[in-house]
Amino acid sequence: MAEVITMPRLSDTMTEGKVAKWHKKVGDKVKEGDILAEIETDKAVQDFESEIEGTLLYVGVQEGDAAAVDSVLAIIGNEGEDISGLKGGAAASGAGSEEKKSEEQPKSETPVAAEPAAAEVPAGVEIITMPRLSDTMTEGKVAKWHKNVGDTVKEGDLLAEIETDKAVQDFESEFNGVLLKQGVEEGGAAPVDSVLAMIGPAGTDVSAVGAPKAAAQSSEKPAEQKAETKTEEKAAPAADSSSSDRVAISPLAKKMAQDKGVDINSVQGSGENGRIVKKDIESYQPSQAKPAASAPAASAAAQVAVNFVQGEDTETPNSQVRNIIAKRLSESKFSAPHYYLMVEINMDKAIVARQEINSLPDTKISFNDMIIKATAIALRKHPQVNSSWAGDKIIHRGNINVGVAVAIPDGLVVPVLKNTDQMSYTQISASVKDMASRAKTKGLKANEMEGSTFSISNLGMFGIETFTSIINQPNSAILSVGAIIEKPIVKDGQIVVGNTMKLSLACDHRVVDGATGAQFLQTLRTYLENPLTLLL
Repeated sequence: MAEVITMPRLSDTMTEGKVAKWHKKVGDKVKEGDILAEIETDKAVQDFESEIEGTLLYVGVQEGDAAAVDSVLAIIGNEGEDISGLKGGAAASGAGSEEKKSEEQPKSETPVAAEPAAAEVPAGVEIITMPRLSDTMTEGKVAKWHKNVGDTVKEGDLLAEIETDKAVQDFESEFNGVLLKQGVEEGGAAPVDSVLAMIGPAGTDVSAVGAPKAAAQSSEKPAEQKAETKTEEKAAPAADSSSSDRVAISPLAKKMAQDKGVDINSVQGSGENGRIVKKDIESYQPSQAKPAASAPAASAAAQVAVNFVQGEDTETPNSQVRNIIAKRLSESKFSAPHYYLMVEINMDKAIVARQEINSLPDTKISFNDMIIKATAIALRKHPQVNSSWAGDKIIHRGNINVGVAVAIPDGLVVPVLKNTDQMSYTQISASVKDMASRAKTKGLKANEMEGSTFSISNLGMFGIETFTSIINQPNSAILSVGAIIEKPIVKDGQIVVGNTMKLSLACDHRVVDGATGAQFLQTLRTYLENPLTLLL
């Protein structure tokens, strides 16, 4: 029987997804676990795997186009199977004029939100809703189903992997029974508290419970159905394209690699198109390594390159990542009254200290690691800077958690070092390298990008001497770090060659007064110009 696959909700802020690439075209055989398409969300591009086997009978969203969460993405069934009923249902809901379509759409939304209550739930059936896995999550995407319809489920069994706006997290069942329905297709997204799955006695008919949702999903299909021919034509050449800045790895293999501390960039995949699967992680030996040619993939540019064509204007549609960045930075910039403080630091002693530290066996730290450490210790002395605005009150954070901005293709993420003030140089260095590497492959967990109390953005490696940043809410300040520049300075009344670095502190004036921000920078300057004071 044909199965309708809907556009998944892959992050809590995702409202629509864009098909970056189809890996299967209409008529192709599809196996469970095969990559069906690459879906671009407001965060990143993610692989969308099939949870069912069969033939791809219909493509609802053309490659390069976007569609709302829960709209029809594809239909998979038996070869030659008649899916006119599924298509007809979609067409019927969109038939007639555009006015009629717009009138029907709002009507279909109400039953969706009330689906669990509106439909009669058979005895013994438990409805599992999309969980809220982060404080900012509004929707979740099913990265992978670990149970299929008809499988027996026990309490504590891993039911699915849910992707939020932060990361992918395991979701366990709290019930015993048989998985009767998957309310969200693998790779599809759904709002928090919408139906994720149904578990109950074997053989129970729950088709009526899901009927309202199916109607809502079908209402957006007519426009997509029109593009079917173009999609089929376009999918064939796309299947041959293999260019990607991301490591191809299944969610389960990614989790296993994280648990075992395996660098996925050094694992040779044995799956489709070199994809890393579970058995590759299980059999991995540290001596294994991918060819050197694959190394550049792990260090992708911060933003997708645009080709210049003389005399021709071109357009690049905004990715979901870019849209959400624009939204959140605008909210921060226009809601928090920013002001900026700048200071120049003499880094001569810091350079000598770093050389001495790196001369120790198995030790290699960067100037960024030293700045993070000094910042965390300075925040101890200035807790007001380590605070957040909360409308009618200011929250003074009990932990010092420094977020470090990391550039990824077409976006920016901020992994968080928890209790940074209690970490050593080597711990900071190892953590930053690990999280930055996993950020580029979307391997960070949600809790690794939550809870920051202060943020640091460093563009010194690009030769930028000074710049200002927009505060990463709900922080009240962010430190911008420039490059270390060799230039003439005045020391003891003499002009000598010195090494200086400029820091810029953006503060939320509602929380951090000018004098408070200036005192914080004075303390930070003392620590960086006299690194031994960090040991006191």
